[in-house]
Amino acid sequence: MVAPLPTLEHGRIGLRPIKVRDSKVLERELLGNRTWLRAWEATNPYGAGSFDVRGSIRSLLAQSRQGTGLPFVLEYDGEFAGQLNVSGITYGSVSSATLGYWVSERFAGRDVTPTGVALVTDYCFERLGLHRMEICIRPSNAPSLRVVEKLGFRYEGMRRRYIHINGEWADHFCFALVREELNESLLTRWLGRRVPPDACVIPEADRLAASAPLRIYPTR
Repeated sequence: MVAPLPTLEHGRIGLRPIKVRDSKVLERELLGNRTWLRAWEATNPYGAGSFDVRGSIRSLLAQSRQGTGLPFVLEYDGEFAGQLNVSGITYGSVSSATLGYWVSERFAGRDVTPTGVALVTDYCFERLGLHRMEICIRPSNAPSLRVVEKLGFRYEGMRRRYIHINGEWADHFCFALVREELNESLLTRWLGRRVPPDACVIPEADRLAASAPLRIYPTR
């Protein structure tokens, strides 16, 4: 039986399970932050898709019931501030998951995202027994890159045209942490300023490759 989603918090920042009744406030936040979020939103390469917030929440909750996802609402002082989703959870010989998140523009700069990522990573390592957590970020997404830099996620490489974002296939930088890299909770390490300074160093060759056009060969 899949355990119920937890509620996690630190100071003014908290995470709680998303609910279908969040659809109205979620839709309002997404529409109100279109300019802020559009450049980083996943899109459908095979069609425009639909803006079905309620359906999206139901899909996330279905993944939670199957044990493959953890869908959270990010809150600041109890106010809806964004979303954080753990997806692709696998156990056994892989025991890993992927993290994705967004925060409303008015809450940017308040450490909502790094705190949420740290809390969820600690939960996945300590309570779920996962071994590896991964975050993939567009090279131009400076705020998100700052999150992994703060927390010390280790740079693992570039994935060419990895996810369809804002209407095009986009390169992503990949970052990860495994349990053996922590001798304390991720949140405690970050707050104690013990994050390795060189964990997120991205080779200049990868930065240049991400900014260069992909060579496309004609088909015969």
